[in-house]
Amino acid sequence: MPGHSDQEVPMTQSSRKENKTKAESDDLPGPVAVLRQAREQLAELTGMTAENVSSFERTDDGWELAVEVLELARVPDTMSLLATYAVTLNPRGELTGYRRVRRYERGRADPPRAGG
Repeated sequence: MPGHSDQEVPMTQSSRKENKTKAESDDLPGPVAVLRQAREQLAELTGMTAENVSSFERTDDGWELAVEVLELARVPDTMSLLATYAVTLNPRGELTGYRRVRRYERGRADPPRAGG
């Protein structure tokens, strides 16, 4: 076929850079791994049990999560104190900050919102 060659086309500098960038992004953890890492890291830093992740979102800077933590176990369990922590992680899933945003008893629901 005229103009067609079976020879391999050599990689240019820009195509190598694109491939490297894609490969680097492929090395980043996915959501499930990030959630596991966040729970483990927060538990290690606070000494409290991270019970679950109630929300997470990928951002330009990494990840933002809301993690529910058991702060004080009581009997009956419905009286235990839990807290919601806002947690930030970098793109690799390493914890970069956290703060408590809410504290509540396990058996208590949030009050109904006006208009909702």
